[in-house]
Amino acid sequence: MEKTEKQKMLSGELYLADDLELVSGRNRASRLLRMYNTTTEVQEAQRKQILQELFGKLGNKVTIVPPFYCDYGTNIDAGDGLYMNFGCVILDCNLVTFGENVLCAPYVQIYAAYHPTEPEIRLSGRELAAPVNIGNNVWIGGSAIICPGVTIGDNTTIGAGSVVVKDIPTNVVAAGNPCRIIRHL
Repeated sequence: MEKTEKQKMLSGELYLADDLELVSGRNRASRLLRMYNTTTEVQEAQRKQILQELFGKLGNKVTIVPPFYCDYGTNIDAGDGLYMNFGCVILDCNLVTFGENVLCAPYVQIYAAYHPTEPEIRLSGRELAAPVNIGNNVWIGGSAIICPGVTIGDNTTIGAGSVVVKDIPTNVVAAGNPCRIIRHL
């Protein structure tokens, strides 16, 4: 039996994003995000309810300050104590996993999605996605970009404005473009 485009997307194979099932999933997320991003600070119960419907897994004490954007939501697993400040973006075309007590400053961008580098394949409309894993007790500074396929280890700090293109180990401070280890903890 041939894989669906969604199955291809989640397994890291080339897929067509304009597939009806995928478009429907993005439309669902768009509707929920529109509702979420218009809530106010006193509507905590409504925010939690929307996130429970949006995300694949939602831990306890999760705070996401609107506006927030994602592709599907269902491919996001948020551990306990996740905090995301204003303007964060998650392109969750593959699984994006947050451990416990992850802090994201404003405008953090996490990309599981990417495009082929070969022009012929890119022009075919096919896309790719790779999972992103963020460990426990991680702090990601403002406007950092986490690229597809990256794992960030426990107790690590990523400096503001960093572009993380490869795995970052546990217990380090890392920063820069490309992101590199500054010191070990």
